[in-house]
Order: sequence, then C-alpha cells, then structure tokens
Amino acid sequence: MENFSIKENLIKIRRHLHQIPELGYQEFETSKFICEKLEEIGIPFKKGFAKGTGIVAELKKGEGKTVLLRADIDALPMQEISGLEFSSKNDGVMHACGHDIHTTILLGAIMNLKEKDFEGTIKFVFQPSEEGANGDLEKKSGGQRIVEEGVLDDVDFAVGLHVNPLAPVRMLNYTLGNALACAGNFTIEIFGKSSHAGAAPQLAKDVVLVGSALVQNLHSIISRNIAPLEAGVVSIAEFHAGTAPNVIADYARLTGTLRAMNDENFEKINNRIQQIIKGISEAYDTEIKFTMDSYYPSVINSSEVHQRLENIAKNVFPMGVHPIEPTLGAEDFSFYSRKVPSMFYFIGAMSEQKGEFFIHHPKVIFNEECMTFGSGFLAESALELLR
Repeated sequence: MENFSIKENLIKIRRHLHQIPELGYQEFETSKFICEKLEEIGIPFKKGFAKGTGIVAELKKGEGKTVLLRADIDALPMQEISGLEFSSKNDGVMHACGHDIHTTILLGAIMNLKEKDFEGTIKFVFQPSEEGANGDLEKKSGGQRIVEEGVLDDVDFAVGLHVNPLAPVRMLNYTLGNALACAGNFTIEIFGKSSHAGAAPQLAKDVVLVGSALVQNLHSIISRNIAPLEAGVVSIAEFHAGTAPNVIADYARLTGTLRAMNDENFEKINNRIQQIIKGISEAYDTEIKFTMDSYYPSVINSSEVHQRLENIAKNVFPMGVHPIEPTLGAEDFSFYSRKVPSMFYFIGAMSEQKGEFFIHHPKVIFNEECMTFGSGFLAESALELLR
C-alpha cells in the first residue's frame, strides 16, 4: 500500500502542522495551510465552517451515494517537552492528541482518491475544536457545529480515525456500538463569606469546607448509583480557593468531568450531581452554581459499516484488525455518528517510546509510519462505501 512519494510529502506536511498548533476555533494558520495544500492538490473546497476555521473539500464524480471522511485540526493547551526537532513553536500549545497526524492522513486520502474512478461524492471535513467548546458562548464543539450547519445532511456514511500510541503501527482497532463515552465537562462555583481564619471563623461561610464536602459526595455517585458492571466516572480535576493562610475564602471554583457509556446513565449521574449540590448548598447555607461547559454524546459505531470495511482494513493493515473494549474517552465525532451510520477506528501509532506515554501527555511521540496506512485505509473505505 505504501507510496513513498506520498509518504515523504505527508511527513513534511505533518511536521509543519506539528510546529504550528492552535487551540479550538483559533486554528487560523492551520486552516490557511490546509487550504494551500488543497489548492496544490487541485480539489474544490469551501472554508469558514464552524466559526470560521473549518474546511469542507469535495470530490464528485457522477451520481451516487455520499461518503464523509473527517479529521480534527485543533491542539491542546500544553507545553511540549517531547524533544522532537520539529516541536511546537507556539508556547503552551501542543499537538498532544495527534490531530496534526489526522489532518495529514486526510490530505493523504485526498491525494490517493484524486485520480480514482468512482460514482458518487466524497466529502473531506477538516474540523476545528474537537477538544471542547474552548470559550464558545453556546458551549458547542466543532463537531456539533459541523452537523448543525448541514454538512452531513446529504451524507450516507461517515468514517473517522484516531491515532493510538499504545498500539503498534500496521494495526487497526475498533469497537461496535457504544465505542466512546458520553462526556460532560463542568464548573462548580461556590459563593461564601470571608472572615478571619483564627479570630472569627464563626462569621464565615467557608467555601473550602463546602467544596470538600462536595468532592467527597460527588465521588460517591458512581459506586452507589451505577451498576457495578456498567461504566461511569465523576472526577474533580481542579479546586481553586483562598488567597492567604489566615483568611477564610469566600469563593471557590471547581472543574471536573463526568462520563458514562450510555445516555441513560449520563443523565442519572448528571441529575445526581445537581441533587447533591442542592443539598449541600442548603446544608451549608451557601450559594453554589453548576455549569455544564461542554457535552458530547457517545460515539456509536455501525456494525453495517464495519462489515463493509473489514476486508478493506485487513488488506491494508498487516498486523490485523482487532476489536477492543469500549473506552471512557470522548470524541465529538459522536455528533456525526448520531446523524449517519459511521465508524470511528483507532490506528496504531506506537513509536520508539513503546507506549510509555499516551495521548494528552507533553512527551508523547507518534510514529509517522502510520500515516500512509491511515491514508490508504480512508481512501479505500470511501471507495467501498460508494460501491
């Protein structure tokens, strides 16, 4: 499957993208670079989707079905310490989730498909802001906006993939049905009353005390509300309060995430969080505000689509195509999968680190060899689904 001229081009593209990471809805240089590459390839495209940085390219040959291939283009707010010669040039921003590779793979698929014969339409979506709403006032990710803007209204099937640095190159993994979790990130604000921490604590409404009670009670939700063989998570990741050791804090801010493998359990956990907040607010006579900052439904993978693509995948990946257990990771490809029959795959990208670091780690390194396999697979998948 390897085409070494394309392979060298993809490595060059990926390394440039890796050096210019940008956060969600701010991918201006990334979007500009992708447009330049699409012009070089000679494929029509439209830009300006999903608050401006999203791009949709299209190959149409005759009449037939429409298949959508998707890549995400945003990065994470992390300082890269991978040691790569082509490390991020943007302080505090890194492609630690491999979206630079996803983007490059999709460009490679376009290169593979440009001269192919087929009947139908293939859409290529370069989607911003997969990692969250990133300050969007409507709290919508790029995937949600792409769907709401009608990009999938005429689409019959969608396919996406994600690099996995824990799996060897030349291997493909998948899960049918609920593959990734329903996920919501939230903020809890506690409004209390300050006082002298030593001389007059009785005059205070101590937000640290209230927040501590919240953390302990929220972490009990899963063990006492979700069945033992069903998956769910509530995690408080941030707790900020106080300015001095002798002043009781009057404001605290907590952030966290909740996950579940199905809609029903997600709603159960969400409702329980708000019940606990209400009860603690009343018990401590303190105002508490809960805000859901972003929400992704679970990714639902179609067995029908996978059956169509399984033999294609086996021909592309020498180490095979293997089912894996669902994960409580989240992906806004979920909005695509809720709109049309879809498959979201994990492509092996283990480097010389041998799986020492996973995605979202500042030292993670992905094996660029995966890109030719990913590009070939997406291209062949589109052709198969159009048949």
